[in-house]
Amino acid sequence: MEVCSFCKDKKKENLIISGYDNSHICYSCISASHNIIFANSEDALVNEDSDTLNSYSLDVSNDAKNSANTFDKFTPKTLTSILDQHVIGQDRAKKSFAVGVYNHYKRIFRQKDNNVNISKSNILFLGPTGSGKTLMVQTLADYLDVPLAISDATSLTEAGYVGEDVENVLTKLVQMADGDVSKAEKGIIFIDEIDKIARMSENKSITRDVSGEGVQQALLKIIEGSIVNISPKGGRKHPNQDFTKIDTTNILFICGGAFEHLNKTISHRLSGGNIVGFSRNNDKREVEETNILHNVEPDDLISYGIIPELIGRLHITSVFNEIDLNSMIKILKEPKNAIIKQYQALFEIDDVELSFTSGAISSIASLAIKRKTGARGLRSIMEDIMMDIMYDLPELANSSIVITKSIVEKKTSAVIKKLDMQKIA
Repeated sequence: MEVCSFCKDKKKENLIISGYDNSHICYSCISASHNIIFANSEDALVNEDSDTLNSYSLDVSNDAKNSANTFDKFTPKTLTSILDQHVIGQDRAKKSFAVGVYNHYKRIFRQKDNNVNISKSNILFLGPTGSGKTLMVQTLADYLDVPLAISDATSLTEAGYVGEDVENVLTKLVQMADGDVSKAEKGIIFIDEIDKIARMSENKSITRDVSGEGVQQALLKIIEGSIVNISPKGGRKHPNQDFTKIDTTNILFICGGAFEHLNKTISHRLSGGNIVGFSRNNDKREVEETNILHNVEPDDLISYGIIPELIGRLHITSVFNEIDLNSMIKILKEPKNAIIKQYQALFEIDDVELSFTSGAISSIASLAIKRKTGARGLRSIMEDIMMDIMYDLPELANSSIVITKSIVEKKTSAVIKKLDMQKIA
C-alpha cells in the first residue's frame, strides 16, 4: 500500500500521488502546503483536515509568527520598566518614547484589516549631552531584538560631496541585521547630533549648505517612507554596481541632539520678545530657566536652523532634563550596568573587593556636574581615580579596597586590606 512520505497516511480515500524515487504525497499535504504559501491570498485551498495544516509550517512563517508574538507581550508600561533598569530619571521622556515605540510596532504587527492605513510617527530627542538619549534607544532595541543603526549626522553630506551619503545609514542598518533586508525594514535608525546640521541661517542661501540644509533635504525621503536603492557594502554609488532595495516605511527614525542655546530662543519667545514702548518693563514676563526645553515649539526649531519639512516628519518630541546631583549619584549606583557595579566586577576578576563610601560617590557626582559632560563623563573620572590602584591590581589578590572622599580628591592614597581567607571559607 502506498504511504504518504510526509504524514504517513495510508487512507485509501485520500488521493496519493507518486513521485520520483518511490516518494508519495497525499492530497491533504498538497493543500496544506498550498495554504501555507498563499496564506493571505484568495488562491488558498479549502482543506477540511485542519490538523494537517497546523502540523506543517515553513521557517519563514514561523519567524513571522514569533515576531508577532514577541511584540504582543509588551505595553508602554513594560517598556518604561525596562528603561527604568538602565536610565535614571527622565520620566517624561521615557513615557513619550515608550508610547512612540509601542504604537510603531503595534502598527506593524497587530494592525487589523479595516482598510485604514496608519502612518508611522518618528521621534525627536532634545536634551543635553550625557542625559541618556543614546542609552534609551540601545536599551529598547536590545529588549525588542530589532536591528539598530546609530549614525552621526555630522559625517553626512549631500550626495556628490566629500563625506557619507545619507543612504549609508540604511546600509548600516542592513549590516546590523546581518544582511537580512526584511528584518532591517522593521529596525530602528538613530541619527545623533541632528542639531549640528542646522542650516547656516533661517533665510535661503544662494550657496549650497552641503553638510547642513542639504543633508536635511536628503533625509526627508527616507524618513517619511520610500523604497531606496542602497549599496550593500556602503560607500559611493556607481552606475554599474548592484543595488539592494529597502523600504523605509516601517523603519523607526529617531533624531537626537543637544540643541545648545535653544533655551535662549525659547526664553526670548516666552518672555514676550523685544517689546518697544514705555510699558516694556511691566509687560515682560518672568521665565523660569529650569527645564525650559519642555516649552519647545516648531518655530523655535525653525529659528535654530531645522527646516520645516524635517520638523513635520518628526512627530513625537521627547525632552531630556539636565542631570542634577541627586540623579548623578543614583546613576553611579542604581542602574543595572551602573559604573560602580562595572568596576566592582572588574576588580572581582582579580579577587579584589571594591567598595565606595557615600562621601566618595557624592564627590564623583559633583565632579561630573562641574565638567558638564553628563553621565558620559563618569567613566573618565573613575579611570582617573582608579588608575594607580588598577596598575597594581594583579598583585592585590584576596584584598579589599575602600574608596573614600579623600581618595577621590587625591588627598590620600587608597588603603588596601588583606582578606582573611579562612573566615571567608
